[in-house]
Amino acid sequence: MKAVLLAAGEGTRIRPLSADVPKPMLPVADRPLVAHTADAAIDAGATELVLVVGYEADAVRDYFGDSYRDTPVSYAVQERQRGTADAVAAASDHLTDEPFAVLNGDNLYDPDSIARLFDAAPAVAAVEVDDPRNYGVLETADGAVTGIVEKPEEPPSTLANAGAYVFPGDARDWLEVPESDRGEYEITDVIARVIDTYTVTPVTLERWLDVGRPWELLSANEWKLADLERRLDGDVSDDADLRGAVVVEDGATVEPGVVIEGPAIVRSGASVGPNAYVRGATLIDRDASVGNAVEIKNSVLMTGATVSHLSYVGDSLLGRNVNFGAGTTVANLRHDDEPVSLDVKGDRVSTDRRKFGVVVGPDVKTGINSSLYPGVKLSAGATTLPGEVVDRDR
Repeated sequence: MKAVLLAAGEGTRIRPLSADVPKPMLPVADRPLVAHTADAAIDAGATELVLVVGYEADAVRDYFGDSYRDTPVSYAVQERQRGTADAVAAASDHLTDEPFAVLNGDNLYDPDSIARLFDAAPAVAAVEVDDPRNYGVLETADGAVTGIVEKPEEPPSTLANAGAYVFPGDARDWLEVPESDRGEYEITDVIARVIDTYTVTPVTLERWLDVGRPWELLSANEWKLADLERRLDGDVSDDADLRGAVVVEDGATVEPGVVIEGPAIVRSGASVGPNAYVRGATLIDRDASVGNAVEIKNSVLMTGATVSHLSYVGDSLLGRNVNFGAGTTVANLRHDDEPVSLDVKGDRVSTDRRKFGVVVGPDVKTGINSSLYPGVKLSAGATTLPGEVVDRDR
Protein backbone atom coordinates (compact mmCIF):
# COMPACT_ATOMS: atom_id res chain seq x y z
CA MET A 1 0.00 0.00 0.00
CA LYS A 2 1.24 3.48 -0.87
CA ALA A 3 1.23 6.08 1.91
CA VAL A 4 0.70 9.75 1.07
CA LEU A 5 2.38 11.98 3.67
CA LEU A 6 1.20 15.59 3.72
CA ALA A 7 4.23 17.83 4.26
CA ALA A 8 3.57 20.95 2.19
CA GLY A 9 2.61 23.45 4.86
CA GLU A 10 4.69 26.16 6.48
CA GLY A 11 3.00 25.92 9.85
CA THR A 12 1.86 29.46 10.57
CA ARG A 13 0.71 28.62 14.10
CA ILE A 14 4.18 27.38 15.03
CA ARG A 15 6.01 30.50 13.86
CA PRO A 16 8.72 31.67 14.24
CA LEU A 17 10.20 28.16 14.33
CA SER A 18 9.00 27.56 10.77
CA ALA A 19 10.61 30.72 9.41
CA ASP A 20 13.29 28.75 7.57
CA VAL A 21 12.01 25.17 7.58
CA PRO A 22 8.59 23.56 6.96
CA LYS A 23 6.83 22.48 10.14
CA PRO A 24 7.02 18.74 9.29
CA MET A 25 10.83 19.08 9.19
CA LEU A 26 11.15 20.51 12.70
CA PRO A 27 13.23 18.22 14.94
CA VAL A 28 11.70 15.60 17.21
CA ALA A 29 14.42 13.63 19.02
CA ASP A 30 16.86 12.36 16.37
CA ARG A 31 14.85 13.02 13.20
CA PRO A 32 12.32 15.43 11.68
CA LEU A 33 8.70 15.22 12.73
CA VAL A 34 7.56 13.83 9.37
CA ALA A 35 10.19 11.08 9.56
CA HIS A 36 8.36 9.64 12.57
CA THR A 37 5.22 9.56 10.42
CA ALA A 38 7.16 7.86 7.63
CA ASP A 39 8.51 5.29 10.09
CA ALA A 40 5.00 4.51 11.34
CA ALA A 41 3.80 4.04 7.75
CA ILE A 42 6.71 1.76 6.81
CA ASP A 43 6.32 -0.29 9.99
CA ALA A 44 2.64 -0.72 9.08
CA GLY A 45 3.57 -2.09 5.66
CA ALA A 46 3.73 0.90 3.31
CA THR A 47 5.42 -0.11 0.04
CA GLU A 48 6.04 3.45 -1.17
CA LEU A 49 5.98 6.92 0.35
CA VAL A 50 4.50 9.81 -1.62
CA LEU A 51 5.50 13.06 0.05
CA VAL A 52 3.38 16.10 -0.80
CA VAL A 53 5.68 19.12 -0.57
CA GLY A 54 5.35 22.88 -1.01
CA TYR A 55 6.89 25.39 1.40
CA GLU A 56 10.69 24.93 1.59
CA ALA A 57 10.29 21.68 -0.36
CA ASP A 58 14.03 21.15 -0.77
CA ALA A 59 14.39 20.49 2.97
CA VAL A 60 12.08 17.49 2.61
CA ARG A 61 13.68 16.26 -0.59
CA ASP A 62 17.21 16.54 0.81
CA TYR A 63 16.31 14.49 3.86
CA PHE A 64 14.37 11.64 2.23
CA GLY A 65 15.97 11.44 -1.21
CA ASP A 66 14.69 8.68 -3.50
CA SER A 67 14.52 6.03 -0.79
CA TYR A 68 13.94 5.97 2.95
CA ARG A 69 14.57 2.81 4.96
CA ASP A 70 14.73 0.88 1.67
CA THR A 71 11.26 2.15 0.75
CA PRO A 72 10.86 4.10 -2.51
CA VAL A 73 10.03 7.78 -2.11
CA SER A 74 8.34 10.02 -4.67
CA TYR A 75 7.20 13.63 -4.46
CA ALA A 76 4.15 15.64 -5.43
CA VAL A 77 4.04 19.44 -5.29
CA GLN A 78 1.11 21.36 -3.85
CA GLU A 79 1.63 24.79 -5.35
CA ARG A 80 -0.69 26.57 -2.91
CA GLN A 81 -1.90 25.19 0.40
CA ARG A 82 -5.63 24.97 -0.22
CA GLY A 83 -6.69 22.11 2.04
CA THR A 84 -6.08 18.43 2.58
CA ALA A 85 -8.15 17.20 -0.37
CA ASP A 86 -6.14 19.51 -2.63
CA ALA A 87 -2.91 18.14 -1.14
CA VAL A 88 -3.93 14.53 -1.80
CA ALA A 89 -5.13 15.48 -5.29
CA ALA A 90 -1.61 16.75 -6.00
CA ALA A 91 -0.41 13.18 -5.43
CA SER A 92 -3.09 11.52 -7.57
CA ASP A 93 -0.72 10.78 -10.47
CA HIS A 94 1.29 8.59 -8.11
CA LEU A 95 -1.73 6.52 -7.05
CA THR A 96 -3.24 3.44 -8.66
CA ASP A 97 -6.53 1.59 -8.26
CA GLU A 98 -5.16 -0.01 -5.09
CA PRO A 99 -6.03 1.28 -1.58
CA PHE A 100 -3.80 4.06 -0.30
CA ALA A 101 -3.16 5.69 3.07
CA VAL A 102 -3.07 9.41 3.88
CA LEU A 103 -1.19 10.63 6.98
CA ASN A 104 -0.45 14.14 8.18
CA GLY A 105 3.27 14.84 8.25
CA ASP A 106 2.90 17.05 11.31
CA ASN A 107 1.17 14.41 13.46
CA LEU A 108 2.69 11.76 15.68
CA TYR A 109 1.01 8.36 15.69
CA ASP A 110 1.87 5.27 17.66
CA PRO A 111 3.03 2.68 15.09
CA ASP A 112 0.83 -0.19 16.35
CA SER A 113 -2.31 1.88 15.76
CA ILE A 114 -1.24 2.77 12.22
CA ALA A 115 -0.72 -0.94 11.51
CA ARG A 116 -4.31 -1.58 12.67
CA LEU A 117 -5.51 1.28 10.47
CA PHE A 118 -3.82 -0.22 7.41
CA ASP A 119 -5.29 -3.64 8.15
CA ALA A 120 -8.84 -2.23 8.47
CA ALA A 121 -9.00 -0.51 5.07
CA PRO A 122 -11.01 1.52 4.23
CA ALA A 123 -10.69 3.19 7.60
CA VAL A 124 -10.56 6.46 9.52
CA ALA A 125 -8.31 7.00 12.55
CA ALA A 126 -9.89 8.50 15.64
CA VAL A 127 -8.83 9.45 19.13
CA GLU A 128 -10.92 9.46 22.30
CA VAL A 129 -11.24 12.99 23.74
CA ASP A 130 -13.07 14.33 26.76
CA ASP A 131 -14.48 17.37 24.95
CA PRO A 132 -14.79 16.78 21.19
CA ARG A 133 -16.52 20.08 20.36
CA ASN A 134 -13.37 21.59 18.85
CA TYR A 135 -12.76 18.63 16.53
CA GLY A 136 -14.29 16.86 13.62
CA VAL A 137 -16.30 14.13 15.37
CA LEU A 138 -17.05 10.68 13.99
CA GLU A 139 -20.62 9.45 13.79
CA THR A 140 -20.75 5.67 14.01
CA ALA A 141 -23.35 2.90 13.80
CA ASP A 142 -22.90 -0.87 13.94
CA GLY A 143 -19.12 -0.51 14.07
CA ALA A 144 -18.85 1.68 10.96
CA VAL A 145 -18.29 5.38 10.33
CA THR A 146 -21.50 7.01 9.08
CA GLY A 147 -20.32 10.63 9.03
CA ILE A 148 -17.96 13.29 10.34
CA VAL A 149 -19.43 16.40 11.96
CA GLU A 150 -17.18 19.47 12.27
CA LYS A 151 -17.00 21.10 15.72
CA PRO A 152 -20.54 20.18 16.82
CA GLU A 153 -22.17 21.78 19.84
CA GLU A 154 -23.68 18.38 20.66
CA PRO A 155 -21.09 15.79 19.60
CA PRO A 156 -22.47 12.44 18.44
CA SER A 157 -19.51 10.60 20.01
CA THR A 158 -16.20 11.18 21.79
CA LEU A 159 -14.23 10.03 18.74
CA ALA A 160 -12.30 12.93 17.23
CA ASN A 161 -11.00 12.64 13.68
CA ALA A 162 -7.24 12.11 13.92
CA GLY A 163 -6.49 12.94 10.28
CA ALA A 164 -5.23 9.53 9.17
CA TYR A 165 -7.10 7.50 6.56
CA VAL A 166 -6.96 4.48 4.32
CA PHE A 167 -8.93 5.06 1.11
CA PRO A 168 -10.10 2.58 -1.50
CA GLY A 169 -8.46 3.00 -4.88
CA ASP A 170 -11.71 4.50 -6.28
CA ALA A 171 -11.17 7.57 -4.10
CA ARG A 172 -8.37 8.70 -6.41
CA ASP A 173 -11.15 9.86 -8.75
CA TRP A 174 -13.12 11.59 -5.97
CA LEU A 175 -10.50 14.11 -4.85
CA GLU A 176 -11.90 17.13 -6.66
CA VAL A 177 -14.43 18.47 -4.18
CA PRO A 178 -16.23 21.83 -3.86
CA GLU A 179 -14.53 24.65 -1.99
CA SER A 180 -15.63 24.81 1.63
CA ASP A 181 -16.95 27.85 3.50
CA ARG A 182 -13.44 28.54 4.77
CA GLY A 183 -12.02 28.55 1.25
CA GLU A 184 -10.34 25.12 1.30
CA TYR A 185 -10.85 21.71 -0.28
CA GLU A 186 -11.59 19.34 2.59
CA ILE A 187 -10.61 15.69 2.82
CA THR A 188 -13.75 15.07 4.87
CA ASP A 189 -15.79 15.66 1.69
CA VAL A 190 -13.88 12.79 0.10
CA ILE A 191 -14.53 10.64 3.17
CA ALA A 192 -18.26 11.39 2.85
CA ARG A 193 -18.20 9.91 -0.68
CA VAL A 194 -16.31 6.84 0.57
CA ILE A 195 -18.81 6.35 3.42
CA ASP A 196 -21.67 6.37 0.89
CA THR A 197 -20.02 3.59 -1.10
CA TYR A 198 -18.06 1.45 1.38
CA THR A 199 -18.17 0.23 4.95
CA VAL A 200 -15.58 2.44 6.65
CA THR A 201 -14.03 1.22 9.91
CA PRO A 202 -13.14 3.58 12.77
CA VAL A 203 -9.75 2.76 14.29
CA THR A 204 -9.06 4.28 17.69
CA LEU A 205 -5.43 5.32 18.14
CA GLU A 206 -3.68 4.45 21.38
CA ARG A 207 -1.69 7.67 21.19
CA TRP A 208 -1.73 10.67 18.85
CA LEU A 209 -0.42 14.22 18.83
CA ASP A 210 -1.18 17.02 16.40
CA VAL A 211 1.90 19.25 16.42
CA GLY A 212 0.47 22.61 15.44
CA ARG A 213 1.75 25.06 18.06
CA PRO A 214 5.15 25.54 19.71
CA TRP A 215 4.37 23.82 23.01
CA GLU A 216 3.12 20.79 21.07
CA LEU A 217 6.57 20.46 19.50
CA LEU A 218 7.91 20.38 23.04
CA SER A 219 5.36 17.65 23.85
CA ALA A 220 6.42 15.70 20.74
CA ASN A 221 10.02 15.72 21.92
CA GLU A 222 8.98 14.66 25.41
CA TRP A 223 7.14 11.69 23.86
CA LYS A 224 9.92 10.48 21.60
CA LEU A 225 12.82 11.23 23.95
CA ALA A 226 11.12 9.01 26.53
CA ASP A 227 11.81 6.09 24.17
CA LEU A 228 15.59 6.63 24.18
CA GLU A 229 17.99 3.86 25.11
CA ARG A 230 21.33 4.91 26.55
CA ARG A 231 24.09 5.10 23.95
CA LEU A 232 27.41 6.92 24.26
CA ASP A 233 29.15 6.94 20.88
CA GLY A 234 30.68 10.41 21.08
CA ASP A 235 33.61 11.87 23.00
CA VAL A 236 32.50 11.86 26.66
CA SER A 237 34.90 13.06 29.35
CA ASP A 238 35.63 10.70 32.22
CA ASP A 239 34.72 13.60 34.50
CA ALA A 240 31.19 13.93 33.07
CA ASP A 241 28.21 12.45 34.92
CA LEU A 242 25.57 11.05 32.55
CA ARG A 243 22.50 9.61 34.26
CA GLY A 244 19.76 7.50 32.73
CA ALA A 245 18.67 7.46 29.08
CA VAL A 246 21.29 9.72 27.51
CA VAL A 247 22.41 9.47 23.89
CA VAL A 248 25.65 11.11 22.77
CA GLU A 249 26.02 10.57 19.05
CA ASP A 250 29.27 9.95 17.24
CA GLY A 251 30.91 13.33 16.61
CA ALA A 252 29.41 14.98 19.70
CA THR A 253 31.50 16.16 22.66
CA VAL A 254 30.70 16.21 26.38
CA GLU A 255 33.32 18.12 28.42
CA PRO A 256 34.47 17.67 32.06
CA GLY A 257 32.11 18.68 34.84
CA VAL A 258 28.96 18.15 32.78
CA VAL A 259 25.88 16.54 34.34
CA ILE A 260 23.19 15.22 31.99
CA GLU A 261 20.04 13.66 33.39
CA GLY A 262 18.10 11.82 30.70
CA PRO A 263 16.13 11.51 28.66
CA ALA A 264 18.39 13.68 26.55
CA ILE A 265 20.17 13.47 23.23
CA VAL A 266 23.33 15.27 22.11
CA ARG A 267 23.53 15.00 18.35
CA SER A 268 26.59 14.77 16.11
CA GLY A 269 28.68 17.93 16.02
CA ALA A 270 27.14 19.32 19.21
CA SER A 271 29.15 20.13 22.32
CA VAL A 272 28.20 20.40 26.00
CA GLY A 273 30.32 21.95 28.72
CA PRO A 274 32.47 22.28 30.57
CA ASN A 275 30.47 22.41 33.81
CA ALA A 276 27.03 22.46 32.19
CA TYR A 277 23.83 20.92 33.54
CA VAL A 278 21.29 19.37 31.15
CA ARG A 279 18.11 17.78 32.48
CA GLY A 280 14.60 16.85 31.51
CA ALA A 281 13.54 15.84 28.01
CA THR A 282 16.16 17.81 26.08
CA LEU A 283 17.32 17.75 22.47
CA ILE A 284 20.66 19.37 21.66
CA ASP A 285 20.63 19.14 17.88
CA ARG A 286 23.49 18.94 15.41
CA ASP A 287 26.27 21.51 15.83
CA ALA A 288 24.53 23.17 18.78
CA SER A 289 26.64 24.35 21.71
CA VAL A 290 25.95 24.45 25.46
CA GLY A 291 28.85 26.11 27.24
CA ASN A 292 30.35 26.78 30.65
CA ALA A 293 27.99 26.97 33.65
CA VAL A 294 24.85 26.77 31.47
CA GLU A 295 21.70 24.97 32.60
CA ILE A 296 19.29 23.58 30.00
CA LYS A 297 16.05 22.04 31.22
CA ASN A 298 13.37 20.28 29.15
CA SER A 299 14.16 22.21 25.98
CA VAL A 300 14.94 21.92 22.28
CA LEU A 301 18.07 23.56 20.86
CA MET A 302 17.93 23.26 17.09
CA THR A 303 20.83 22.97 14.68
CA GLY A 304 23.61 25.45 15.37
CA ALA A 305 21.97 27.05 18.43
CA THR A 306 24.51 28.40 20.93
CA VAL A 307 24.10 29.06 24.65
CA SER A 308 27.72 29.61 25.55
CA HIS A 309 28.01 30.56 29.21
CA LEU A 310 26.29 31.50 32.46
CA SER A 311 22.74 31.13 31.13
CA TYR A 312 19.51 29.33 32.02
CA VAL A 313 17.07 27.96 29.43
CA GLY A 314 13.99 26.11 30.66
CA ASP A 315 10.98 24.59 28.82
CA SER A 316 11.91 26.48 25.67
CA LEU A 317 12.44 26.08 21.93
CA LEU A 318 15.47 27.72 20.30
CA GLY A 319 15.57 27.83 16.50
CA ARG A 320 18.50 27.32 14.19
CA ASN A 321 21.65 29.35 14.77
CA VAL A 322 20.31 31.23 17.77
CA ASN A 323 23.04 32.85 19.88
CA PHE A 324 22.30 33.60 23.54
CA GLY A 325 24.72 36.11 25.04
CA ALA A 326 26.35 35.37 28.39
CA GLY A 327 23.96 35.56 31.30
CA THR A 328 20.77 35.30 29.24
CA THR A 329 18.07 33.96 31.53
CA VAL A 330 14.71 32.48 30.57
CA ALA A 331 11.83 32.71 33.04
CA ASN A 332 9.51 29.73 32.70
CA LEU A 333 7.07 30.18 35.59
CA ARG A 334 4.45 32.83 36.34
CA HIS A 335 4.33 34.17 39.88
CA ASP A 336 0.60 33.40 40.08
CA ASP A 337 1.22 29.77 39.05
CA GLU A 338 -1.28 30.08 36.18
CA PRO A 339 -0.53 28.34 32.86
CA VAL A 340 1.70 30.29 30.50
CA SER A 341 0.01 31.71 27.39
CA LEU A 342 1.36 32.48 23.91
CA ASP A 343 0.17 34.59 21.01
CA VAL A 344 -0.86 32.30 18.15
CA LYS A 345 -1.88 34.11 14.96
CA GLY A 346 -3.07 37.10 16.96
CA ASP A 347 -4.91 35.20 19.70
CA ARG A 348 -3.64 34.66 23.22
CA VAL A 349 -3.78 30.91 23.81
CA SER A 350 -3.01 28.95 26.96
CA THR A 351 -0.30 26.32 26.67
CA ASP A 352 -1.93 24.45 29.59
CA ARG A 353 1.59 24.25 30.96
CA ARG A 354 2.50 25.65 34.35
CA LYS A 355 6.08 25.87 33.13
CA PHE A 356 6.88 27.19 29.70
CA GLY A 357 9.70 29.47 28.63
CA VAL A 358 10.29 31.12 25.26
CA VAL A 359 10.02 30.41 21.55
CA VAL A 360 12.98 31.79 19.64
CA GLY A 361 13.16 31.95 15.86
CA PRO A 362 16.26 31.28 13.76
CA ASP A 363 19.26 33.64 13.91
CA VAL A 364 18.11 35.48 17.03
CA LYS A 365 20.86 37.09 19.10
CA THR A 366 20.47 38.19 22.73
CA GLY A 367 22.70 40.69 24.48
CA ILE A 368 24.50 39.72 27.68
CA ASN A 369 22.35 39.48 30.81
CA SER A 370 19.08 39.60 28.87
CA SER A 371 16.01 38.38 30.77
CA LEU A 372 13.13 36.80 28.83
CA TYR A 373 9.62 36.49 30.28
CA PRO A 374 7.55 33.28 30.07
CA GLY A 375 5.64 32.98 26.80
CA VAL A 376 7.74 35.48 24.86
CA LYS A 377 8.35 34.84 21.15
CA LEU A 378 11.35 36.32 19.35
CA SER A 379 10.96 36.42 15.57
CA ALA A 380 13.65 35.32 13.15
CA GLY A 381 16.69 37.59 13.32
CA ALA A 382 15.47 39.57 16.35
CA THR A 383 17.97 40.99 18.86
CA THR A 384 17.94 42.15 22.46
CA LEU A 385 20.14 44.73 24.16
CA PRO A 386 22.56 43.94 26.99
CA GLY A 387 20.69 43.82 30.28
CA GLU A 388 17.29 44.14 28.59
CA VAL A 389 14.15 42.67 30.16
CA VAL A 390 11.89 41.36 27.37
CA ASP A 391 8.27 40.95 28.46
CA ARG A 392 6.49 40.88 25.09
CA ASP A 393 6.97 39.39 21.66
CA ARG A 394 9.53 40.89 19.32
